[in-house]
Amino acid sequence: MWLSTSPTALTVAVSVPSSLTPQEIEFPTAGLGSVPGDGEGGIEMTGSIQLIREFCDLLVIPEKATKTRIFFPEANEVKFARQSIFGGASFKLDYLTKPSFFEDFGFTEKVKMVDRVKPEDELFIVAYPYFNVNEMLVVEELYKAAVSNTSRKLIIFNGELDRIRSGYYPPFFYPKLAALSKTLFPKMETVYYIHNFKGRNGGVLFRCYPGPWKVFRRVGSTYICLHQQESMPSLKEVALDILPSA
Repeated sequence: MWLSTSPTALTVAVSVPSSLTPQEIEFPTAGLGSVPGDGEGGIEMTGSIQLIREFCDLLVIPEKATKTRIFFPEANEVKFARQSIFGGASFKLDYLTKPSFFEDFGFTEKVKMVDRVKPEDELFIVAYPYFNVNEMLVVEELYKAAVSNTSRKLIIFNGELDRIRSGYYPPFFYPKLAALSKTLFPKMETVYYIHNFKGRNGGVLFRCYPGPWKVFRRVGSTYICLHQQESMPSLKEVALDILPSA
């Protein structure tokens, strides 16, 4: 599988045993060579929604659409998706958090997953749960309450989980979020992943399940593989060690 953000590529990537769950898919939405923040937030969000819709249309057979629940960060985004890209679709659209009285200060109210999940649900897709720190905590709750020790599958799209892996959120201030690296993440399989590195020693960290992790150097319009390994290297290791030494 070559570097691509096409829905077909993503569908191949998650054609893996249902026992491998939760699954992570991370890809740039502002262009194959972009990094988070290159596009305006609303544009990146819309791009993710569009790709998720195309992905679902390829992955989920029509008879299973009503058994697929897609979680967006907030109710407003559910409304936007339902009125635009997911208009007319049979997928169940839901949300992870809802506004609180202190929303202007960055606080939202978590939604209890046991109140949202239905017995007939078989597949959960979580769309970009990174705008608020509570969102990934709700995802962990979803996994524990409705996915663990079941045949259900959980897929996280563009969760920017590297923020948590890298310590972007100081454990002292965000102990529950930091704990995900020891609780939820070890259970996770990264099935499709593209992370770009810009600058003089630019390149790409790439993985498509079940293949190894690969580091590419971009040379013109082509890519040269510099390094590969079975486990995921840290972004710091790729940026400071692998790319400069190649």
